[in-house]
Amino acid sequence: MAVRKIIHVDMDAFYASVEQRDNPALRGKPVAVGHGARRGVVAAASYEARTFGVRSAMPSVTAMRKCPELIFVPPRFDVYRSVSVQIHQIFAEHTDLIEPLSLDEAYLDVTENKQDIALATDIANAIRARILAVTGLNSSAGISYNKFLAKMASGHRKPNNFFVIPPGRGEAFVAALPIEKFHGVGPATAAKMHALGIACGADLAALGMEQLVQMFGSSARYWYNLCRGIDEREVKPHRERKSVGAEDTFREDISSLDDARAMTRPLIDKVWDSCTRRQLSGRTATLKIKFADFEQITRSRSVSTLIASRAELEALVDDLLAREFPPIKPVRLLGVTLSNFVQRAEPTEAQIELAL
Repeated sequence: MAVRKIIHVDMDAFYASVEQRDNPALRGKPVAVGHGARRGVVAAASYEARTFGVRSAMPSVTAMRKCPELIFVPPRFDVYRSVSVQIHQIFAEHTDLIEPLSLDEAYLDVTENKQDIALATDIANAIRARILAVTGLNSSAGISYNKFLAKMASGHRKPNNFFVIPPGRGEAFVAALPIEKFHGVGPATAAKMHALGIACGADLAALGMEQLVQMFGSSARYWYNLCRGIDEREVKPHRERKSVGAEDTFREDISSLDDARAMTRPLIDKVWDSCTRRQLSGRTATLKIKFADFEQITRSRSVSTLIASRAELEALVDDLLAREFPPIKPVRLLGVTLSNFVQRAEPTEAQIELAL
């Protein structure tokens, strides 16, 4: 097979950088996008804030303890989406094989590209320069022969930089990579790896397939390939959406079922509206509950036919709430997710009769 040329482009501190761009008074200062209230959560942090240890998803009170000078700015998602459209238009100048991961990052397959540029590195830097010219924002890029390595490369010299992992160097790069740096490895998996004596890619590569199966079961092949720099996943321009969700952190903990129902109504509205716009219908409703001590649980309910209306989604969520309230301890966050999708067909007379 021909060697693929994959670029992973990642905007630098995207939400916070947009805020600093639009408000010069914020430039060079520690900024957190989110709400600074006691129940708030950091959605994004500028690099100035990150030097103090402030990170996304961190409770606002913790962020303020780490950085008393931290400036909180309410999120403006409509602006971020608008900038994201500009960025993706720039991607499309080079290739149609674009796989968005979020508003601010995407994979691009430029093995064949619209401008017939020979080197993927030149394409990546042309994209970065164009993003800066159009949006005023910096970005980083990783260039390699597969998605995993491109993703690892984009974060290797952040911010406002690029890094290349060429064929022949992928396995050596992964061998030296700490297991915590592997994309998709969270704290729980990292702790499990360390308990098994696995600290880096080389430790994984030293294990045979039989050992990996014993340790990781059906994931053994994934780890076997990854630690050798092998990732055969294609860049998929139209990734299938697995779920749509919304959640909210409350200013005060709640414990009553009435309060919980009231808090989930706007979440249900957001989820249902989003699914309607995307013409998605699902069979599974999921309730997320995060307690005051940050322990969290999820509870799901699936139905045999598609959830046909907002009222039906609300009824399922209410049933899940009723099973958990009153809770064992106060609740600080609730979330609602719809999943198990099929594409929503155009209504027909037979479908209308069936719905009735």
